Amino acid sequence: MNIALNVNTRIYRIAISVFFFVAGLTFSSWASRIPDIKTKLHLGDAGLGLILFALPVGQIVSLPISAALVSKFGSRTLIIVGALLYPLTLVLLAISGSSLMLAFSLFVFGLWANLLNIAMNTQAVAVENIYGRSIMASFHGLWSIAGFTGAVIGTLFVSASISPLIHFSIICLVTGMLVWAAYRHTVPNDAQPENGEKQPLFVRPDKRIFLLGMIAFFCMVCEGAMADWSGVYYQKVVQSGEALKTVGYVAFMGTMATGRFAGDWLVTKFGVVKILKISGILIAIGLIIAVVMPTMVAATAGFLLVGFGVSSVVPVVFGLAGKSTNMTPSAALAAVSTISFLGFLIGPPVIGFIAELSSLRISFLVIAALGFGTTLLAGKTRKIG
Repeated sequence: MNIALNVNTRIYRIAISVFFFVAGLTFSSWASRIPDIKTKLHLGDAGLGLILFALPVGQIVSLPISAALVSKFGSRTLIIVGALLYPLTLVLLAISGSSLMLAFSLFVFGLWANLLNIAMNTQAVAVENIYGRSIMASFHGLWSIAGFTGAVIGTLFVSASISPLIHFSIICLVTGMLVWAAYRHTVPNDAQPENGEKQPLFVRPDKRIFLLGMIAFFCMVCEGAMADWSGVYYQKVVQSGEALKTVGYVAFMGTMATGRFAGDWLVTKFGVVKILKISGILIAIGLIIAVVMPTMVAATAGFLLVGFGVSSVVPVVFGLAGKSTNMTPSAALAAVSTISFLGFLIGPPVIGFIAELSSLRISFLVIAALGFGTTLLAGKTRKIG
């Protein structure tokens, strides 16, 4: 990279952290109001699961396009576009008056979410290269802090009977101000592969990238389940009452944030393999606790464990992918994201359909089994870093 070593690298780190915060706040704001929008449109479990399918479809469709755009125009330009349009789509979600309109809005939401995701992680890889040590988990920690913040704000707004439209409009205003303050301090040049060769816009992922994608896939299934179904689970299974239906998601986001800020240190101390194995075990145990003992205290304790389990997986995987020696960071991240976001694609409708056929508790057991897949694949990472 053509960046002098004596620049104020902390400014870059703070600026990119702001964009991770914007992304996390936007997504959790949507997630906190899913039960309200479900009620507004009179959707059943299967119907909601099918509509939620539109968001990851938008993400999957945009992945190769986002990677190509970032490779062509640079992550600095695209991170601004994504950070402005992603929160703005919340308003479209709030005013959706039909299932079809909601599905379309979620598709668009997914498009902008992924553009921002690829651009900001490409910037994060560039900053990590400047630092010369692992800092990726701290960026994702800011996403989780924002997610926790958004979940708390959502809980307060739900308790105060503030409509999703007003809620989302406030989020748009706040995120717009944050983007305005941070965009001038983003990294001007993206990192390049070590071999120095010019890369095509579309690259077929090798075995290393595919394995990383599958590890992230199992984690993303669980993360998507928490985002889309935790509120519904608390309503229908835990029977928490309207005012406390977001408690599980708040607990999950809180421990995910905590785990991510400790993630860089933990990976350095214990290694990638051990951290990934423990992560899958925590995910499975946490979900099983919530299923076997669906009380307020026990379910919340289970969701706390799931948050710890999920916390380090994606940052570790993205950090390894971004250091690919034969692909640009944006291409490698897009390839891993394409595989991992299938977890978001599969998770919500699977939960909905299984819940329709049996119960939400059974569907959460299936997600627990998938989460354990992270542990089963972790040993193979000995060959990749």
